[in-house]
Amino acid sequence: MPSLKDLKNRIASVKATQKITKAMQMVAAAKLRRAQEAAEAARPYSQRMAAVMSNIAQAVGGGDDAPQLMTGTGKDDTHLLVVCTAERGMCGGFNSQIARFARDHVRRLLADGKTVKILCVGKKGYDILRREYASLIIERVDFRDVKQMSFAQAETVADKVMGLFDQGGFDVCTLFYSEFKSVISQVPTAQQLIPASAGPADADASASAIYDYEPSAEEILEDLLPRSIKVQIFRALLENVAGEMGAKMSAMDNATRNAGEMIDKLSMSYNRQRQAQITKELIEIISGAEAL
Repeated sequence: MPSLKDLKNRIASVKATQKITKAMQMVAAAKLRRAQEAAEAARPYSQRMAAVMSNIAQAVGGGDDAPQLMTGTGKDDTHLLVVCTAERGMCGGFNSQIARFARDHVRRLLADGKTVKILCVGKKGYDILRREYASLIIERVDFRDVKQMSFAQAETVADKVMGLFDQGGFDVCTLFYSEFKSVISQVPTAQQLIPASAGPADADASASAIYDYEPSAEEILEDLLPRSIKVQIFRALLENVAGEMGAKMSAMDNATRNAGEMIDKLSMSYNRQRQAQITKELIEIISGAEAL
C-alpha cells in the first residue's frame, strides 16, 4: 500500500497533468474554429473546379490530344499512395485511422500483384506505416515548422507527385486524408489524383449553354489539371488540420475528465489512509493511558 506521502505526490502529479490537458484543450478549441472555416471555405472552390474540369474533359473526350494527367499511362501496375496525417500526436485515433485506411489499401494492392509506393505527408503517418511498409516509403514531407497551412505546402506536395509521374514513377496516384465532419467525426477518405478524376459534370451548365474554348480545350486542360491537383491536395491538408484540432480537443477533454476522476479516487484513498492512521494513533494513546 502506498504511503501518505506517495499518495500526496501522486495527486499533485495528476493535478499538474490535468492543467496541461485543459490548456491543450482550450488551444485546440481556439485553433479549431479557424481551421474549420478554412476547410469549409475550400470545399466550394474544389467542387466547382471539379465541375469545370469535367465539362472541359467531356469536350476533349479521350482522344490522343488529351493531357496525360487525365488519361494516365494506360497501365495500372504501379500505385503511389500520398498519405496525409498530422505532424503531432495527442489527438486520439485521428492519425491511426488514416494510416489503417491506407494500410488496408496497400494490402489489397499487394494481394493483386501491384507495385506500391508511399509518399508520407506528416510525421505520424510515417511513424505508423514504416513499422510494416518501410521499404515502400519513398519520401516523407515534413511540415512541423509550418504554423498555418497554406497553398504553398500543397504546391510542394503536388510538384513532387507530378514530377514523379513525369519520370514514369507510377501509373495511379491516390490521396489519403481525413474529411472533417464534426468535432467527434473525421472520416478517412481516399481520392484518386492521377489519372485525374474530374467528378460529375455541371448538369446545369452543360444543359443551358454550349462553350467554345479559346485557346483549345486541350490547352486549357494542360493548365487546369496541375492546378486542380494542387487544389485537391490543399483541400486535403485543410481538412486534416480541422480534423486534427477537433480530435485533439475531444481527446484532451476526455483526458481532463479522466484526470479529475483519478484525483477523486486518489483523494479518497488518501483520506481513508490518513483517517486509519489517526485512529491507530488514538488507540495507541488510549491504550497507553489505560496501562498507566
